[in-house]
Amino acid sequence: MLLFLLLLIAMPFGAAYASDVDAAIVFAIDASASIDPMMAKLQRDGHASALSEPIVIAAISSGRNGCIAVAYIEWASPGQARTVLPWSRICALEDALIAAQVIRSKGSDGEHCQSYCATSISDAIDVSMGLLDAYQGGAVSKIIDISASGTNNDGPPLELSRRRTLRRGYIINAVVIPQVRTGAIRHLLDYFTRNVIGGAGSFAIESSGAPDYANALRRKFLHEISGASGPRDRYETAAISSPDREYPLRRRPHH
Repeated sequence: MLLFLLLLIAMPFGAAYASDVDAAIVFAIDASASIDPMMAKLQRDGHASALSEPIVIAAISSGRNGCIAVAYIEWASPGQARTVLPWSRICALEDALIAAQVIRSKGSDGEHCQSYCATSISDAIDVSMGLLDAYQGGAVSKIIDISASGTNNDGPPLELSRRRTLRRGYIINAVVIPQVRTGAIRHLLDYFTRNVIGGAGSFAIESSGAPDYANALRRKFLHEISGASGPRDRYETAAISSPDREYPLRRRPHH
C-alpha cells in the first residue's frame, strides 16, 4: 500500500488522463464502387490537407485539453471496412502532418474494388461506433464524420444503426459529394440531413466537387473542434474570411 501511494505521489499531475481530448473523431470515408481514382484522391488529400491547416491546428490547441483524437477508416459493403489510420492523438502540427502522411500513403486509390462494393452507410456507422466505444480516454465530444457520394443501398437498415449510435451520445456529421450519373448531378444534402446525421449540434455540409472539397472539410473540422472546445465564433469567422465561398451547415429538422 505504501509503495502504491509513493508511486501515486510521484506520478506527474494529469498523467492518468494523457488520452483525454476535446473531440474523438472517426473519419469514415466512402470507398465503394462509385468512388473512382480521382474521387479517392480528392478524399485522401482533402482530409490530409484540412487536418494539417494552421487554422485547424490553432483551433485544436485552444481547447481545454489542447488535443483531439482521429481515426480514418474506409468502407463500402458490410465486411469491407478497413482502418487506414488507427486512433492518433493530434495536439500540434507535427502530429497532424504524421497523420496526414499515413492517410495519403495508405488511403484507397479508387481501384481496389474488384467485386461487389456497394454503399453501406449503416455499416460505416456501426464500425465507427465500435471504434468510438473502444477509444481509450475521455473526450468532450465523440463524432462520426461520414464522407460519401451515394445513398445507403446495402447492409442493415440505416435508421437502426443511426439510433444505436445516438443512444450512446455520439454525434454523426457528414460531408456530401454530389453524384454525377450520365452527366446529371444529383445533390444528396437533403438525404443526409434527413437520414444520416444526428446528435447534439449535428450537421451536413456539401462540397461542390474537387475544387472546394478541402475547403468544405476545413469548415466542418473547425465547427466540430470549436464546438467541443469553445471558441466557435473566432474560428468559424476566420474560416470564411478568405475568398472561399461559405458552406452553409444543414441541420437535421426537429420533429
